[in-house]
Amino acid sequence: MDTRPVYQRIADDLRRRIDDGTLEVGDRIPSRTELKRAYDASDQTVDRAVRVLKAAGYAVGQFGRGVFVSDRMPIGTLVRAPHAVDTPLAARISVNGAGRGHDGAGLPHLVWEAVSEAGTASPAVAERLGLTPGDPVVRTEYEFLADRRPLQLSTSWEPLALTEGTEVAYPDRGPYARCGVPGRFAAIGIRVVRARETVGSRPASTPEAESLGCSPGQSVTVVERTHFDERYRPVETSETVIRGDRWRLEYPIDLAAPQGTADTL
Repeated sequence: MDTRPVYQRIADDLRRRIDDGTLEVGDRIPSRTELKRAYDASDQTVDRAVRVLKAAGYAVGQFGRGVFVSDRMPIGTLVRAPHAVDTPLAARISVNGAGRGHDGAGLPHLVWEAVSEAGTASPAVAERLGLTPGDPVVRTEYEFLADRRPLQLSTSWEPLALTEGTEVAYPDRGPYARCGVPGRFAAIGIRVVRARETVGSRPASTPEAESLGCSPGQSVTVVERTHFDERYRPVETSETVIRGDRWRLEYPIDLAAPQGTADTL
């Protein structure tokens, strides 16, 4: 006897049909009426099953049309390595298994928009930047597209005390707007020597889902990155959100590092 809740059984059956190709990318998921009849289920049970399917990235709703099978094939990889690219993307794009920088011939066309504004540090941001909550920071929101497809969303925070009055105070404007954190801070005499990243996942918020082209609640990959100068002082921290089913992260690992260079941050 199947002891799974009915909504879970519906979701699992639909996932199996998608995985084995019975339902292909772009196909319409059976309607609420069809699922209710097939599983002798209520509206609420069927709706819950479809929400589970959407959250897992298997389906996406189209207003007024229904729910359709999503394309879950990874588009490519973001190679996050030292000196990969000195742009706000902070990564090199690899598509279809071919390692390629975004600025080479025949590569995805990368564009982004950024908006900066002065604000104050939240407790979480203050902890990452070694500040006191409420200290002034510059917050920058980035939205990246590759060949017009959503790539990633990023939010960056920098202590205003380090950049106020300089031409790099607002990352979205000025002569260094196209540079990454190391290049921008080098322009004001601050040498950024390392970064630390932590990677996790969480459900996408509704605004994130709208920007990334997925369903609210679908799992997304989240990268927290903090840059440090020669004094091990944090100079910038960011949060990047990526669709984990469409873009992968790659971290080259050098196993021949000299002794005594272990990262203590």
